[in-house]
Amino acid sequence: MKSTLRISLKSGERIFVNGAVLRVDRKVAIEFLNDVTFLLENHVLQPEQATTPLRQLYFIAQMSLINPEGAEQSIAMFRKSVIMLLSCFKNEEVLAELKRVDALVTQGRAFEALKAIRGLYPIEDRILNNQEMAPATIEQIRREIAPW
Repeated sequence: MKSTLRISLKSGERIFVNGAVLRVDRKVAIEFLNDVTFLLENHVLQPEQATTPLRQLYFIAQMSLINPEGAEQSIAMFRKSVIMLLSCFKNEEVLAELKRVDALVTQGRAFEALKAIRGLYPIEDRILNNQEMAPATIEQIRREIAPW
C-alpha cells in the first residue's frame, strides 16, 4: 500500500472520487488510505469552458477520471484528438508536450496529463492570438472532438 494522501476541502467544495461527486458542508480533511482516482473541483473544466483545442483535450481527458465507466470511450476520443492536434500545431514545445501527455494517458496517469495540458494553455493562447494556426483548422478540431 502506498502512503496516505490527505486533502483539505472548504465548506461547499466538491471533489470527484472514482466517478462519485461529493460536496462537504464544512471545512474538512479527507485522508485517502489506498489508491483512488479523484479530481478537485478547481481542476474540473466545465463543457462551456472547453473553448480551445487544448481545453477540449483537457475536458476529454478529465472525463476518464470523472466517469470511470466511460473511461475507455473517453481515452479513445482523447487519442483521436491528440492525433489531430499533432497535425495542427507547429510549435515544437506544444508538439513535444502533447506526445508526453499522450504517453501519460496511455500509462494510466491522466491526472499528470491534465496538469501538463494546463501548462500549455499560455502557449496556446499566444498561438491563437497570433493566429499561428489557421482558423479553418481550429474550427475543424472543434467539430471533430467536441460533440457536445
